[in-house]
Parts: sequence; C-alpha cells; structure tokens
Amino acid sequence: MERGKRMVWIKYRLKDIAVSIQTGPFGSQLHQSDYSEVGTPVVMPKDMIDGTIEESNIARVSEAHVNRLSRHKVMSGDILYSRRGDVGRCAIITEREAGWLCGTGCLKVQLDRSKVVPTFVFYILKRKDSVGWIENHAVGATMPNLNTEILKKLPITLPPLLEQRRIASILSAYDNLIENNTRRIRLLEQMAENIYKEWFVRFRFPGHENAEFENGLPKGWTKVSSSTVIDIMSGGTPKTDRDEFYNGKIPFFTPKDANDSIFVYNTLTYITEEGLAHCNSQYYPVDTLMVTARGTVGKLSLLAVPMAMNQSCFALKFKDNQNPYYLYYAMKNEVARLKKMANGGVFDTIIIKTFDHISLVIPTDDMFRAFNRTITPIFGQIQHLERQNHLLARQRDLLLPRLMSGKLEVRG
Repeated sequence: MERGKRMVWIKYRLKDIAVSIQTGPFGSQLHQSDYSEVGTPVVMPKDMIDGTIEESNIARVSEAHVNRLSRHKVMSGDILYSRRGDVGRCAIITEREAGWLCGTGCLKVQLDRSKVVPTFVFYILKRKDSVGWIENHAVGATMPNLNTEILKKLPITLPPLLEQRRIASILSAYDNLIENNTRRIRLLEQMAENIYKEWFVRFRFPGHENAEFENGLPKGWTKVSSSTVIDIMSGGTPKTDRDEFYNGKIPFFTPKDANDSIFVYNTLTYITEEGLAHCNSQYYPVDTLMVTARGTVGKLSLLAVPMAMNQSCFALKFKDNQNPYYLYYAMKNEVARLKKMANGGVFDTIIIKTFDHISLVIPTDDMFRAFNRTITPIFGQIQHLERQNHLLARQRDLLLPRLMSGKLEVRG
C-alpha cells in the first residue's frame, strides 16, 4: 500500500458481516446440576479475560448435554459477549476452544468469513469507541443488559479483506508474544502458590522433619482471627457530578479492575488530588492487598502502583510486618469462606466484621523471612513479564488507529 494513501473503508452494522448472532442457553436449558467435573467446557462471562478464554475455573458438561445444546457450540473465529454487567467484555474463540459451548450469560457472534477476517473484527470490537457504543446502548437501570438486537446494530467500519489480513497479522504478532508471557506468568504463579501450600497448609516447610507440633501447629506458630493481625481499610467514591474530581492521575480501583492477575497496574477510572481529598479513600501504597467486597466477592489484587479505592472493596495490610505475598495467599486460601459468609439483597456483600471469622496461620518471624526470600524472586519475574505485556499491549493498541488511518504502510 502506498504510504499515506488510505484504502476505502466501508461502514457496516455487525449484522451485515455476521452469519448469526444468538443468545446462549437460558437457565431453563442448562441447570447448575448439569455441570460436572469433567466433560466439554462451557464458556461463561467470568471466563473471558482480556479477550481470551481462561480455562482454570471453567464449568463443564457431559456429551449428552453438548448434543442437546449443539446449536450453542462455538467454532474458531466466533466472538462471545457478556450479556450482563460488563457488556463490553468479549473474547474470540481459537482452535483450542472449538467445539466448546457458549454458556448462559453470553451472546455468540458467528462471522461471515467471505466478508471479514474474524481476528481483525475482534480488534475493532475491542476499541474504546466500540465498547463505548455497546455500553451506551445497553438497557437496564440496575445492571446493563445486552441483547441480540442491540448487538446487530453495532456500527463497524472495515477495509477490504486483503488489508484486514495484513493488519490482523501485524497485531497478532504482539498478541502471540503476550500469550507466551502469560503462560510463563501462570507457571510462576502456580509455583509460588504450591510453595505457600507446601509450607503453610501441609506444613512441609524447610526443617519440618525436626519441628515439634502443638495443637496441630508447629511450635511457635499461632492461628488467629485475621482482624487481629491485619488492618482492614475502606474506600469511597468522589461525587460523580464533579468534573474536577475525575480524569486525573490517581488510579481509582473498583471491582471492575480485579482480574485473574496477581498484580493490578491500571484502572478504568482515574481521579484527581482534589477528588481523593473529597472521598473516604486513602492513597494506598504498593503491595496493598485489595479484596472485592460487593457483587463478586473475594477477588484479590496486589497493587503494583499506589491507588485509591471505592467503597465496594477493602484494602488489607499486616499490622506489624511486611509480608504482602504471604497475606495474598493466606487470604486466597480463605476466599471460599468469604463467599460463603457474604450476604445481601441484590448483591452479595461482606463487611469488616466478616474478617473476624476468617482465621490466619501466623508462623514465626524466621519462617516469614524464609518465605519472603524464597517467593520474592518469583514475584519479581511475574512483575517483569507483566510489565512486558503491558508495554506490548500498549504498542499494539497504538498501532491499530495508525494502521486504520493509513499513516503506516502495510506491506504484503
């Protein structure tokens, strides 16, 4: 393509380039009792992370249910959307997920490959203007809802197929690097969690062979209520009708920013110094542990940069020592109990008093230090790879509008 010369891009609606846009199975078609430990995965909105499908906690069903719900099978190149809540969330199906089921709570878009390259369309759909259009057109007062009629009307502007393929190839190279780094991150995270469980759940820590035990714990260790050893801090939200409180430089953490990564670097919302001064949140330092407390309870994130926080989360820190990685895994080990104790009308909720009922095993100071020496290099590698991914994603996202505008030459 000649530099500076933009090929003709044509405006469509999503329905114009789709073979079908359909809703996943309703609850009456797929009950909780239908799920099993083994079988074909069923993709739910919670499994769609950063545009890909996360398999670690995915639900599964038997072959009989797959045959019964065969119209909901997904194929490579399909795009799934969340129907409720975070309606801008979407993911593209790869060869790995082909044959899985589109689950309850999702919408499935099957694209016409004679007109479009699915990977390229997916990059367009992830852009802020596409996500913003969907969020603005979603219906529902309490919780945004997306349906097939709304999705069909989504505007999308596309170049000819050849240019779609070329641009998708360039952008996919970045995603492949990100995916490789992400696999390495998951291995490191699993290694760190295994060390925690080996030492502090199974009590096979260094020197355990010669350790004395009292009341089921190594001598010198204690089991206490978490609220006696950690500070549990609340957040707050600046008034949303005050423009001077928003679009500043302070990351403002909410449950929407909690994902499957250990560390959080960026937030959807940023506030100003004035906004921070006019809400009940502190400016929490690096390594503060955030736990979501309303709606989706028990998602954990360690701050990679200082952040403020809204009232739907709690910020946790040990009172007397700096062991953020231990606290992360100790609380992760208790997430199931947190969820069980959550209550509320519309949304599940935990309160500060909930932590009175969460117990933590506290080892000796020497064991704390030994754990930190062992685990800190692993977390250092995780952060290094995550920073690489953020840089790659930023470069990819900066490339897309430049490729679209014709400012960058696309060679065959």
